[in-house]
Amino acid sequence: MEDGYTTVNFDKYGGRANIVLNRPEVINAYNTQMRDDLFEILQACRIDPDIKVVVLRGAGPRGFCAGADLTEFGSAPSVAIAREVRWQRDVWAAFLDLNKPIICALHGHTIGSGIEMALLCDIRIAAASTTFRMPEAFLGLLPAAGGSQTLPRYVREPRALDMLLRNLPWTAEQALVAGIVSEVVQDHNLDTRVDQYAEYLESLDPNFTKLLKQSLWANFHLSLDQGLSLEIHCASQRIANLVS
Repeated sequence: MEDGYTTVNFDKYGGRANIVLNRPEVINAYNTQMRDDLFEILQACRIDPDIKVVVLRGAGPRGFCAGADLTEFGSAPSVAIAREVRWQRDVWAAFLDLNKPIICALHGHTIGSGIEMALLCDIRIAAASTTFRMPEAFLGLLPAAGGSQTLPRYVREPRALDMLLRNLPWTAEQALVAGIVSEVVQDHNLDTRVDQYAEYLESLDPNFTKLLKQSLWANFHLSLDQGLSLEIHCASQRIANLVS
């Protein structure tokens, strides 16, 4: 196990990097320290020639990620500073820049930025009991972790808008039909299935998977970087209105 990270566990096994969100007492809620830890780990995965595949999980039985840690909301000195820091540690861009396949194992509560994080991965495998929810609009906020851009790319605009506006939970089967996840398995089979998939990806030529991933991401009409920049601008404006 690698040292130095307080909110994320990270280790390497063969050609695989294992990343585990590790705040189970709050269902792995995403805070600034987790952002910093993930940013450093993803950078390390990107430059490490031995890593062929990355597996992302959430610790604890309650869920993958309960979304943003709202106890930190509004704690930055200003919106401008918060935005500057966010771009200095742009973990979402780090996901996109990682030219190695990322498998995300989902279970339990997968909420808000938990969904958004998963949608920046390449393969999403969910346990049958997983529930998905996007509560930002219900709280009067705009998604700020890519959701306004990635969600409609997978489930199309009407379903994405409905999910954001109504804050209704989706089951794993609904997420599968909508395109949020690639596969649904029984809860007790989740780790086994994820390990099988990771072993298969490890067996492939990394140059091939790199090119294939680049080709698929280029398929979007509007570049995701442009979309994410637009989202941050809109979300920053919304926060500015709330705190003014």
